[in-house]
Amino acid sequence: MLTIYNSLSKKEEEFRPIQSNKKVGIYTCGPTVYDYVTVGNWRTYTLGDIVNRVLIWNGFEPTYIMNITDVGHLTGDNEGDADTGVDRMEKAKKREGKTAWDVARFYGDDFQAGYVKLNLTKPEKFTKATEYIAEQIDLVEKLEQNGLTYKINDGIYFDTAAYEKSGFTYGELSNLKDIKAGARVEFNKEKRNARDFALWKFSPKEEKRDMEWDSPWGVGFPGWHIECSAMSMKYLGQQFDLHIGGEDLKSTHHPNEIAQAQGATGKAPFVKYWLHGAFLQVDGGKMGKSLGNAYNLHDIESKGYSPLALRYFYLTGHYRSPLNFTWESLDAAASALHKLYRHYIELGEDIGEADKGYIDRFGKAINNDLNMPQALAVVWELLKDMDIPDEVKKATLLGIDKVLGLELGKQKNEPLPQEIANLVSARDQARKDKNWLESDRLRDSLSSLGYEVSDGDTGTTIFKK
Repeated sequence: MLTIYNSLSKKEEEFRPIQSNKKVGIYTCGPTVYDYVTVGNWRTYTLGDIVNRVLIWNGFEPTYIMNITDVGHLTGDNEGDADTGVDRMEKAKKREGKTAWDVARFYGDDFQAGYVKLNLTKPEKFTKATEYIAEQIDLVEKLEQNGLTYKINDGIYFDTAAYEKSGFTYGELSNLKDIKAGARVEFNKEKRNARDFALWKFSPKEEKRDMEWDSPWGVGFPGWHIECSAMSMKYLGQQFDLHIGGEDLKSTHHPNEIAQAQGATGKAPFVKYWLHGAFLQVDGGKMGKSLGNAYNLHDIESKGYSPLALRYFYLTGHYRSPLNFTWESLDAAASALHKLYRHYIELGEDIGEADKGYIDRFGKAINNDLNMPQALAVVWELLKDMDIPDEVKKATLLGIDKVLGLELGKQKNEPLPQEIANLVSARDQARKDKNWLESDRLRDSLSSLGYEVSDGDTGTTIFKK
């Protein structure tokens, strides 16, 4: 039985999809492609991947959708009001001397390349906001017909008070009902309520935007929140099972998604289960570009780490608990992953039948609100179990890796380059001669060249780090 913590009910619940035929609809809020995706964001997308894999483990058939925000996300979101500031794509184009379209294409492609490197489950579709403008306009029109919108100088806004009068509660995921005007940012005095938010923003009269479209209300661009409601309902229906995102989206973005969808359709709940991943800290504090610690996959790789080491690092923390990124913690994760690969290779070529006891224990861990640290502990217990034959261990690991996604099945010993083979041969001779000082020196030389030496009862084995 799979249980997950539902942010909507604020408790752990048994997962029961809306449909009885094992079909599950999942939507994950993806990146705003104005810059490289940070390791904090990648933690959320890895959570989406784990959820997808755990559902498949349990016999469900997920339809997985992830959006790519390439318009409408304003910089004011950092200060607490997503309707203020500058469009992130417009800001990035000025920073880089490109068009907003070029910025979106470059960072969108980089995101999808990183997605592959982390071995994340590819969604049924990556939905780009700019490709669904018609759907977003249609949704705003439905809200307008239902009396839930009003117009001010800078755009069309959602009327939260009217929404609540229609019988719904606004802000169920957060404490938005307690927000006071001007609590964090200067209140837009044209808005009827501090909680109201933009559905369609008008283009500034004094400038020509790269990304703008005609609409029934004038030339402009969609608000940040409307895209997710429109695109998720297009592919998953007016009500679906799972919505995933970072915990920062609980405050405004996700409550606004709910209000838009339910305001247009009159159906509740819009989504049955909401999962939110905790923040990733860096060196015990916040991560931010202004702090110089918003690391991305290129930073990880430039220091010689595999992206899968980062994936392993994410697995060491429960998704609802803060996880502290340091280069030391990533190094520990890389070492553990390398050790796992080494053990896997040492199990030999034969593959038997998976051990039911360990499979059941692993399944119990992942079904306990996606407890991946507990699941990893089962893996290491399996490897230490002297009563389990190697071929059974190998089959069990391959089964478990369908959820872990660490690509164990791709690990194998490669032929050694001649230079490395010569060093290994010289070290073997030094060991025969009991010249331990020379043996250690050659071990260090191999290590500096990226190879680890393992001396066992059956002889010496060399692994590429």
